[in-house]
Amino acid sequence: MKKHVFRHVIIGSAAIAAFSAVTMLLWNWLMPCIFGLTIINFWQALGLLAFARILFGGFGHQGMMGRGMGGMYGDNPMHDKWMKMTDEQRREFINRRREHMHRGHFSGGGFDFDDDSAKDNE
Repeated sequence: MKKHVFRHVIIGSAAIAAFSAVTMLLWNWLMPCIFGLTIINFWQALGLLAFARILFGGFGHQGMMGRGMGGMYGDNPMHDKWMKMTDEQRREFINRRREHMHRGHFSGGGFDFDDDSAKDNE
């Protein structure tokens, strides 16, 4: 068991070091030329990765998109409604959506799967 944990620590440390090195190399290759920024060292690249992780990835495995905004499958009411639809309801929804888009309405919303009054209003 201890060998297994030790192996994971070594592999994880190597992966973090590799990502930091790649980040540093890419930054130093692109950013000074494109934006006129200064070059960074390995530790600054590691800090940059940690900062990006905090801002965009959160601390869990799901990341920000999985938690706060519904994610791909968890807590996504649209996905839940879609999965509960029959094939006929899905085809009807797609056809209504296409008709709505062909009329120049590109808002991206306004459909309620449970409400048939949307058909009557069109």
